Amino acid sequence: MDRTVPRPTPHSFPEFDSVEEHRLHRKQRLAATFRLFGRFGFNEGVAGHVTARDPEHPDLFWVNPFGLSFDLIRTSDLILVDHSGEVVEGDWPVNRAAFAIHSQIHQARPEVVAAAHTHSRFGRAWSTLGRELSMITQDACAFHNDHVVFDDYTGVVLDPEEGKRIAHALADNKAAILRNHGLLTVGQSVDEAAWWYITMERSCEVQLLAEAAGNPVEIDPDGQEQAAGVVGSHFAGWFSFQPLYDKIVADQPDLLD
Repeated sequence: MDRTVPRPTPHSFPEFDSVEEHRLHRKQRLAATFRLFGRFGFNEGVAGHVTARDPEHPDLFWVNPFGLSFDLIRTSDLILVDHSGEVVEGDWPVNRAAFAIHSQIHQARPEVVAAAHTHSRFGRAWSTLGRELSMITQDACAFHNDHVVFDDYTGVVLDPEEGKRIAHALADNKAAILRNHGLLTVGQSVDEAAWWYITMERSCEVQLLAEAAGNPVEIDPDGQEQAAGVVGSHFAGWFSFQPLYDKIVADQPDLLD
């Protein structure tokens, strides 16, 4: 489909005149997230899922179709599922792990709109260490006192009870490092959850590189706190995603179909 994409304009937090407009916006952000995750190499076969709560029916959430490449997902491909794992809208099956993890997070955290988890390379590598990130860069400070390690890997997550344990460990934080598994982030918008995932994956990469080269110096506690207040807010997460959204839509406008 030939689509002319307008030049970006200064960003402001969106307001909606109808629930249908709100739903479309949320789904387009979700489709763009998958395209970006595909571009950044966060996909690993059929693993990985990002969910977005429906704005009209908060007990339902939109998720990627199981088995469809992140690089091909369009807005119209997203499926709607309930907390029992049943597909309410769409023709594709749902990833059982997506249901097991995300349904429990959405139930435990009513303010969470979106949750992201994939098997990205550096997040997986870092997760094997069973450690929180160190505050060695300004970007990492977005996770200062705001992420945890879930350190009890028991195999592929297929049981909602395991999802409950992950949700309990996550508590009110924005991110979790799932030991021997990968990263998990949440946000009050799709944009925010996606950005936390992207920047956490990159922070894992930076720390792995820094520790391979020597002994990285941590930012002092006051500096960590100050940086966290700037780069770690809900708005900062949302805003940081906007240039990425503009770029992926300009490059791959079919994602909006």
